[in-house]
Amino acid sequence: MISSTPSQLTPHYWADACTHLMKKDRVMKRLIPKHGDACLQTRGDAFVTLARSIVGQQISVKAAQSVWERVSALPRRMTPANLLRLKVDDMRAAGLSARKVEYLVDLALHFDSGKVRVAEWTHMDDDAICNELTGIRGIGRWTAEMFLIFHLLRPNVLPLDDLGLINGISKNYFSGEAVSRSDAREVAAAWNPYCTVATWYIWRSLDPLPVEY
Repeated sequence: MISSTPSQLTPHYWADACTHLMKKDRVMKRLIPKHGDACLQTRGDAFVTLARSIVGQQISVKAAQSVWERVSALPRRMTPANLLRLKVDDMRAAGLSARKVEYLVDLALHFDSGKVRVAEWTHMDDDAICNELTGIRGIGRWTAEMFLIFHLLRPNVLPLDDLGLINGISKNYFSGEAVSRSDAREVAAAWNPYCTVATWYIWRSLDPLPVEY
């Protein structure tokens, strides 16, 4: 079950997760109260979530938002069919690289043709969804995990390829010293089964402004 507002969805498990994390982890006990009622939210549109993830690859959050605003303004409504009708030159003029244009077109083709089983995702486990998504050009493990977090609101995703998570663990648990993936996994053992929630608070410790996809 996911509670909803007119435009956004919020995970039902958030309060229970916060209680669990503050009990199990000294850093979470300090971080969580700093952010009040703020929590993970999703717009609830699978295609838009993935498209925004592709646009945001390898650029800053601010730059990604700027490019996305220009790209999403090109069609009347951002859907797979409408994106496929856009001219490549217009997408490039909006700030997309040639490679990202190719990725967005491939994403739209997968959705438009039914190659991705959107209706079945709620019944599939995290790894199965990641395997399906990484069959789309431009979507690697990181992007698939962002989708699990920001669209499907899966509670126990630990995105070890995310630089922000690694940097946040370094800052909050190791006084800024470099950490390995195994170090991060060891820290996250206390977060189970709410790694998504802990990751969100680690991100907030670096940037108080929540990221949305």
